[in-house]
Amino acid sequence: RLGLERADTAEKALSVIVDLLEKYGQGGNCMESNMTFTYHNSFLIADRKEAWVLETSGKYWAAEKVEGGVRNISNQLSITTKIDREHPELKEYAKSNGWWDGEKEFDFAATYSYVNTARMTTSGGRYCEGYKLLNKHKGSITSEIMMEILRDKESGINMEGGFMTTGSMVSVLPQQPNLPCVHFFTGTPDPAR
Repeated sequence: RLGLERADTAEKALSVIVDLLEKYGQGGNCMESNMTFTYHNSFLIADRKEAWVLETSGKYWAAEKVEGGVRNISNQLSITTKIDREHPELKEYAKSNGWWDGEKEFDFAATYSYVNTARMTTSGGRYCEGYKLLNKHKGSITSEIMMEILRDKESGINMEGGFMTTGSMVSVLPQQPNLPCVHFFTGTPDPAR
């Protein structure tokens, strides 16, 4: 939200977020219950001309400029070797912890993830299912199709049970500056409604 407030482009919003991350860090409980459950964050940041994926681990981060096709995020690191911007100490920190030898190609998700990234991307998880649904409609995604994808319960995109999806947002960002941007938000806790 602060990126939206303080920046007029996707890349500037990325800078706002990483500057705040550097200054304040991140953390806090992800649940209102007494159970402690925390994780780091991923962001899709887009404007009319470009889009970025930003993924974080503590104060460390990597960002990938989306060059085409479809891209999604979902509760796991997904930036691998295509890193367009990064925390200045990202690789050195990984090397000092023995996570990366400094020789092989640096893979952010594989280095900073708790579980094997190859296993995550071939599993039936939300990330993979979301990617499949987006890829199925690649080149013809409309706001209606995006809403259908976000309502999908079978894939786990729209979660129910112990953890529930609490809201979804679809934005239409025309490249022509004379056309308005349109944003759709769910009005209930369940995007299927």
